[in-house]
Amino acid sequence: MADEEARGVERMEVGPDLPQTPRGLASWWDQQADFHTTFLHHLAQLVPEIYFAEMDPDLEKQEESIQTSIFTPLEWYLFGEDPDISLEKLKHSGVFQLCGKVFKSGETTYSCRDCAIDPTCVLCMDCFQNSVHKNHRYKMHTSSGGGFCDCGDTEAWKTGPFCISHEPGAAATTKENLRCSLNEEVIAQARKMFPSVIKYIVEMTIWEEEKELPSELQIREKNERYYCVLFNDEHHSYDHVIYSLQRALDCELAEAQLHTTAIDKEGRRAVKAGAFAACQEAKEDIKSHSENVSQHPLHVEVLHSEVMAHQKFALRLGSWMNKIMSYSSDFRQIFCQACLREEPGSENPCLISRLMLWDAKLYKGARKILHELIFSSFFMEMEYKKFFAMEFVKYYKQLQKEYISDDHDRSISITALSVQMFTVPTLARHLIEEQNVISVITETLLEVLPEYLDRNNKFNFQGYSQDKLGRVYAVICDLKYILISKPTIWTERLKMQFLKGFRSFLKILTCMQGMEEIRRQVGQHIEVDPDWEAAIAIQMQLKNILLMFQEWCACDEELLLVAYKECHKAVMRCSTSFMSSSKTVVQLCGHTLETKSYRVSEDLVSIHLPLSRTLAGLHVRLSRLGGVPRLHEFVPFEDFQVEALVEFPLRCLVLVAQVVAEMWRRNGLSLISQVFYYQDVKCREEMYDKDIIMLQIGASLMDPNKFLLLILQRYELADAFKKTISTNDQVSNRN
Repeated sequence: MADEEARGVERMEVGPDLPQTPRGLASWWDQQADFHTTFLHHLAQLVPEIYFAEMDPDLEKQEESIQTSIFTPLEWYLFGEDPDISLEKLKHSGVFQLCGKVFKSGETTYSCRDCAIDPTCVLCMDCFQNSVHKNHRYKMHTSSGGGFCDCGDTEAWKTGPFCISHEPGAAATTKENLRCSLNEEVIAQARKMFPSVIKYIVEMTIWEEEKELPSELQIREKNERYYCVLFNDEHHSYDHVIYSLQRALDCELAEAQLHTTAIDKEGRRAVKAGAFAACQEAKEDIKSHSENVSQHPLHVEVLHSEVMAHQKFALRLGSWMNKIMSYSSDFRQIFCQACLREEPGSENPCLISRLMLWDAKLYKGARKILHELIFSSFFMEMEYKKFFAMEFVKYYKQLQKEYISDDHDRSISITALSVQMFTVPTLARHLIEEQNVISVITETLLEVLPEYLDRNNKFNFQGYSQDKLGRVYAVICDLKYILISKPTIWTERLKMQFLKGFRSFLKILTCMQGMEEIRRQVGQHIEVDPDWEAAIAIQMQLKNILLMFQEWCACDEELLLVAYKECHKAVMRCSTSFMSSSKTVVQLCGHTLETKSYRVSEDLVSIHLPLSRTLAGLHVRLSRLGGVPRLHEFVPFEDFQVEALVEFPLRCLVLVAQVVAEMWRRNGLSLISQVFYYQDVKCREEMYDKDIIMLQIGASLMDPNKFLLLILQRYELADAFKKTISTNDQVSNRN
């Protein structure tokens, strides 16, 4: 009791009518009918005082004041006894099976090549050293930040999902201790307290007003102290920011460097304090000087000191919540429930969705803390991880569009959390079945690339933005994550939703089929090499996804036949121009072929044919399953149009042969580079190999003589063969 009294006797300046100890204040809070209003009133009194000296804060004193006057009373209110005793009990009551350690940038992670379900499953150093995987084939990585340790996740590992510390059989993790049990009184207090704490964190984090606080926090006489706040971006270098600050604030180099380092680390910093007019003038000066060295002015805002104080404390309160939730599964579940609850009568989404939707507008430091809050709550509870994933997919398109327009690294974007959800097999199946996530991702891809579509609705990446396409690759990666684990059990709904997603994916391939067509340059060398890297890069990004789609389709014969039918229809739609072109007749050795007029050396040709190659891959898998005899049930032979299927891959192979024969020298290095990748190991499997397979399909289904005539015609060798003289004729002439 003596220790308890000693802890509760610390004095606080919390107002003349309130108890002056943490224990007394917590007891007084408990007697109030409305905790939310009481809690906000308390913060409105103390937070501006604690964070008053923003320009030159005494961090140690600030932390001591926060702990004494806010966090300790909250902990007394939650536990009803000395928090140190309660937390110590919880600490020793059980060890969680999930590690969940969040990786910092540059931290070493380990992936077992023998046991990991996919390459995204990783362990922290401690779990790896205490696991069976250290004796397996493993790979070390350097984390870019934002991921977390998968130790304890049975869906991430084929064998050995637990290290010694997190294994269920360990002394601290026996069955009765797996949950850190809380008594009903503590749970009831948490249900009263957490919603208010979470709502305050969210509302102050996304607060837009620069001069005013929410009405519930306006209980003090307003002062006239403002801050000029400079935000981090990726457009300006260190030197640019230092230069702008020195010129605008007339400060020393050391001070400008101090500001710049803090801005780069935390994402924002107050660089001037004073009246509104003085801060506004500094803001305009900084923007003006920054425009001299970059097309983009620096992001500067003028914030009232109390707004700044509450926003800073909201993040500190988030860190405190992280600590509290680490002690109990019950705390995490109550937190998640509060985050997912929608306000009655309000059109606003739930609190966690509001945070997600605001992510692109937040500065670096705020994002990091809020992402850690998600990791330590939703991602540690599988049931609520599913609910979070559903909210994430609901707003997926908007989140990705904002990320693509943002200038911050992906590692500090909410969109980077997709890998933590989409690579969980059961969760991925649920998202496909319930929210058709494959279609959502593919539709997002089409919606973020409209400026690269030409009048024929084909992609053309001439003059592309490397930064934007680099961000678009992240959306393509999400498609890979969702397909990374094939289902073992197929429900009818899963088949239906997968096929919807596959049809949506075919729309992307349709925009790529025949994109960036080229014509052989004659007479004069091409003046400027066209951009080719973007189209090839996207082909490389899609390589594994194309294989995954084919493997998913091959899980079930009926599914594969329907997918084949859809892909065939898409190829036929892209072949309409070929089907309607004029015809020519080829005759050789008594055989005749009526085919479309076309010469690779004169007409337009494209090396990009993902639709045709996907169909070839599906045909191979159909052959392996023995389903080819049933193909006519889905694609009648009269509709198959085998010559049209063979046409475009054949053109591509002729193009490569002509490039090797140096017939396209005047087209420059661009085409040579494309042909190199076409045959290189990085792209060969989904480009060159599939074109050969499509020709093999044609050879097996067409009349052999007509197939040979088609080959000779496209290689422009038919006339050469007509001019040859038989051996008998040569002998008779010689005689």
